[in-house]
Formats: sequence, structure tokens, C-alpha cells
Amino acid sequence: TDIGSEEMKEIFYKEKPDVVNHHAAQISVPLSVKDALYDAEINIKGTIRLLELSREYAIQRFIFSSTGGAIYGEATEIPTEETYYPRPASPYAISKFAAEKYILFYHDYYRIPCVILRYSNVYGPRQIPHGEAGVVAIFTEKLLQEEHAMLYHFPEEPLGMIRDYCFVTDVAQANLMAAEKKLTGIFNIGTGSGTCTYDLYKTILNILREKGKALNESFDEPLRGIARPGDIHTSTLNVRKARDVLGWKALKNLKAGISETIMWYMKNET
Repeated sequence: TDIGSEEMKEIFYKEKPDVVNHHAAQISVPLSVKDALYDAEINIKGTIRLLELSREYAIQRFIFSSTGGAIYGEATEIPTEETYYPRPASPYAISKFAAEKYILFYHDYYRIPCVILRYSNVYGPRQIPHGEAGVVAIFTEKLLQEEHAMLYHFPEEPLGMIRDYCFVTDVAQANLMAAEKKLTGIFNIGTGSGTCTYDLYKTILNILREKGKALNESFDEPLRGIARPGDIHTSTLNVRKARDVLGWKALKNLKAGISETIMWYMKNET
């Protein structure tokens, strides 16, 4: 169901939820640059629609999946804390930041308890490896199909951009804790560690070979492409607040998470 449609009211009326966990979004940074109005219609207007319904139906808790990976922009503080004022570098990041501001207004004015989770780069099984998907899914799918993957980077950084990769089950656990605990506020959700895109590619390549995928030496290096509009050089999150206040921390290390992800794609290859 489109979160901006009238059908959402029917769902609220029928289900009478206690908690709204809002993950519906337009997630493509390049698409947001190309069509900022479409991005805003979903990410801002759609969020307001859910907030209005949450107010009308006296929701006990509103959880929002925001983007720590994009909202801070080219931060001068790495890893970046929640108190660092966002400098969004794309319409996608701007719309997420605007949605946060609306959520905080509804929290303050209408007393709807709200939790904002600013995710780093989430990856794991079942991620769609097409379009504006996570790079782990894209690299894995390309290599499984014996196609060469594209590594986007800034000209002065051939190893690619640095990102904080967090496994999906760790992110799911953060959501469960946010739903169950009587806490409100903004929390970064990530590992606190950064990995460049080139190292990520090599890790995926090596694990695939370890698991028996025959990839010749032509795959040792990825294809190269120039960074796209909205890309930023480095994004890693300081997750001290999530650890100390929410009681959460990421448990899955990158190699183990990628290995589990690859196993899923190998079993479900189409």
C-alpha cells in the first residue's frame, strides 16, 4: 500500500496498531537528484501522512528509519555522533532530514513517543541486487553471474568511498529494542568502523572463491566509474549512544556477515 494513499487509514482503523515502524521510503540517491519532487512526495509527504494517522489513532510509539549514511553529508567528525548537525548532500538526505523534523514536531507538540534510528549502510540476505541497492548485494550478484562489477569512486580516491556496513539482523534487533524500551530520541545504528569499497569488493570476491565459485583473474579488479551525484567520501557512525542508552551494539563482523549473505544468494540464485 502507498503510504500516502487513503488505504492507510483503513489499515489503521482495522489493525489499531500500538507501534508504527516506518521503513517505507524512496531510497535512491541518484533518483532523488533526478526527481526531487517524487522523492519528497514519498519521504516527506508520506511520513506526514503516517504521523497524522498515528496522532488520530493514539499510537504509543513511532519508529523511523532514517539515514546516518547520508544525512550528515561530508562530516568533519568521523565517526559522526548524533549531535553533529546534518549537512545533507542530496535530495534523498534532505527529505529524510525534513521527515525527522516533522517527527520531532509531532513528538513535542502531540506527545507521540518517537524514536529515530539513523542507519549506516545496511546489508544482508534478501536485499534486492538491482537498481539503487546496497553495494554488497550488487557485487555479490554480479560476481555470481560472472559479470564484472562497477566500483564508483572520486578521482583522488581509487580505493573508493568509505562506509560503515551493518548486518541486517543487528539492525532488526535495534528496532525491536526501540519498540520495547520506553525511550525516545535519535540513535545512530552502525558498527562504528569504516570499510572502503575496494576492500569490500575483494572480501566478497575472496569469500566467493573460498566457497567454490570459479572466478578467473579478470575479476581480481572491478570496473571503475566516477562518483555519482549525491555520493560522499566517508560515512561512519559513532554508536556510543545506542550502546549506552538503548543497550544495543552490532554483533556481526563484516566478514561473517558477508559470508552469510553470500550463502543466501548462492542458495537462491535465479
